[in-house]
Amino acid sequence: MSGEVTVTGFGVRTAFGMGADALRRGVFAGVPSFAATTRFDTGPYRTAMAGAAADGPDAVEGWALRHALAECGAEALSMAGLAPGAEAAVLLGVAGDHTSVTRYWRGGGSDGGCGSDVAGRAHAAEPQMSQPRAPEKQLVRGASTDTGRVAHAGTAAGRERVADASSAADTERVTDASPAADTERVTDASPADTRRVGDAVPARLAELLAGGLGLVGPRLTFTNACVASAAAIIHACRLISSGRIDVAVCGGGYLVEEETFGKFDSGRALSRDGMVRPFSADRTGLLLGDGVAVVVLESAEHARRRGARPLAGVVGWGSASDAHHIAQPHPEGVGLARAARQAMRLAGDPDGDALDYVNAHGTGTKYNDGAETRGLRAAFPKRAESIPVSSTKSTTGHLLEAAGVVEFVITMLALTDGVLPPTAGFTAPDPECDLDYVPNEPRRTDPRRALTVNAAFGGANTALVLERP
Repeated sequence: MSGEVTVTGFGVRTAFGMGADALRRGVFAGVPSFAATTRFDTGPYRTAMAGAAADGPDAVEGWALRHALAECGAEALSMAGLAPGAEAAVLLGVAGDHTSVTRYWRGGGSDGGCGSDVAGRAHAAEPQMSQPRAPEKQLVRGASTDTGRVAHAGTAAGRERVADASSAADTERVTDASPAADTERVTDASPADTRRVGDAVPARLAELLAGGLGLVGPRLTFTNACVASAAAIIHACRLISSGRIDVAVCGGGYLVEEETFGKFDSGRALSRDGMVRPFSADRTGLLLGDGVAVVVLESAEHARRRGARPLAGVVGWGSASDAHHIAQPHPEGVGLARAARQAMRLAGDPDGDALDYVNAHGTGTKYNDGAETRGLRAAFPKRAESIPVSSTKSTTGHLLEAAGVVEFVITMLALTDGVLPPTAGFTAPDPECDLDYVPNEPRRTDPRRALTVNAAFGGANTALVLERP
């Protein structure tokens, strides 16, 4: 295909820790990350289990979403050999960081990490409708021009500098007369929780990531639930393959927090036994997990010109909608099959004859797993039974908006390491789920091409095909 897309760098962080080796110790070893979280009071909920990083005030602060994105982004740029100030589009899949908002409401708008005086000043600062305020046009970003802070991001010292850059962004001023800008302007003197209420705005996190890394170029944020970061990658691939850009930095993030945890609990979607058992007859639901990742995508020609080492090629991509139900996939996996076929046609392999592995969405819920199995059978009617399929959510938990990009990295590692990650916790086979799910143990093999698929509320489906260089 013309306009080839290659991966030249990545940074990833899950409950297992930072980097590829942490994924190898956890995901590829089939070790679930689930434990009772004390990040918030889980007393009102049916379970306390999540794939969350070690708790405690320091750990939680270090896992503020803006900091985790900055760390992964710096690692990705360092691996790719891109200097701060490089021209690159930044595309992020994220729903925002709602931790500070939750604390604010928990505190009833007073103290609780925010303070009623802050809320009062914010209200007083709102312009009266009869006296509209002229927009202020100056934009000043505190971290966007300090390139020294990310110059050595691949080292421990460099990561400390990234933390400095991310902390400096706490004092950023955005004076464009938007509601988020008003909040930031009147709360600079308040505690850190209040300063970061604006991080609940997804586009702000993309702006902070791009500015903190010193990248010059367009910024886009995708909020379409569990396919958000995969959609960001697909859009970047389209831009690169069409020649509109040379480099894209794509990422996504979700950290376990109470607002979303409570919503999934109220929907009775969380596992009742504290484990995620995708494709097993006794599966009882999903568990949420921490996940953040950033990847650098480039046109193959651009990477060759600057001597960058290709980690994998992205040779196909597709997206499709079920238009079936707001929260349930089509029972036959119609949208997922359509997205997979699109991706495989673009990769020049419509029947999947050269496909060696599928990283499944595999949530471990009643509706998803059977529908996904039927969707894969529809996409590859001749080969479905012979293609290994596994769900890494059995170890990481469901990473929501970050699922696409983290599983993209996991799939890439499977190709480079020659090891297929297992579906952990697999017990009794389900007659409706009758494929090769790589149960419980990693499998050594020689995969050259792999497919990773994701699905989301609203019937959205994505598919990406990776190839070993």
